[in-house]
Amino acid sequence: MSQATYQSHRLRLGRVSEAGRLYLITAVTQEREPVFSDLNNARILVNTLRMEALQNGVQTWCYVVMPDHFHWLMQLNDESLGRVVGRVRGVCARRIGRRIWQRGFHDRAVRREDDLKALARYVIANPIRAGLVESVEDYPHWDAVWL
Repeated sequence: MSQATYQSHRLRLGRVSEAGRLYLITAVTQEREPVFSDLNNARILVNTLRMEALQNGVQTWCYVVMPDHFHWLMQLNDESLGRVVGRVRGVCARRIGRRIWQRGFHDRAVRREDDLKALARYVIANPIRAGLVESVEDYPHWDAVWL
């Protein structure tokens, strides 16, 4: 078991879920396996994020699905953060047909005064920084409300 996996339970310490608060979520696959390099698997996660908004009222501001993780800037509804992220990861894993997620996830509460467009640009530029594409327009697994 890797050090990161062993200490993933620490990610929950001090976590606060505040209805209406914006959060930047990062969730990683087990052993950083590139599960989402497969187009079908990536689309399953994208569709799961979209359904979460439609069915459960969680506002998605932007997301990007990388080969071994995803980033999601979202506004929490009246449920706990753990419940919402757990549901997304669970639905995605069931649709793919196997366990895919590392335990725990990282969250960062975002203040309203933060520049949300700048944060969204940073999030969706992940494929460029990772060397997967030269332009975000060439990467199919992202979205933002401003576009």
